[in-house]
Amino acid sequence: MSGKKVITSSNAPAAIGPYSQAIAANGLVFTAGVIPLDPETMHIAGAGIRAQAERVLTNLKGLLEDSGSSLGSVIKTTCFLQDLGDFAEFNEVYTSFFPGASPPARSTVQVAKLPMGVLIEVECVALLD
Repeated sequence: MSGKKVITSSNAPAAIGPYSQAIAANGLVFTAGVIPLDPETMHIAGAGIRAQAERVLTNLKGLLEDSGSSLGSVIKTTCFLQDLGDFAEFNEVYTSFFPGASPPARSTVQVAKLPMGVLIEVECVALLD
């Protein structure tokens, strides 16, 4: 695939600012940061890290599938946590979405604040299937 293609998905929250949900270019998909909004209601899904992480990764899965990719094709994730004290619980959820011996490369950082006061945001780069 040459050039760039803007990806939109009803299986992930609509953009809440001037950005695309994802861009496909040169055989890769680059997602925007995905936060734990229910795509139908645009409300935050749950108060705790477990519920929010599950929603984020479910949203990411839907976005990737609508892009022509999948979680199994993710090569890099960047994870933003409002509190690194949630790291162990986040890892439990993350492992259920990326099982096996070869998960994607990953960076996880604590940030001072995330959009809409959520606890987590995840972005990724994936191969197009």
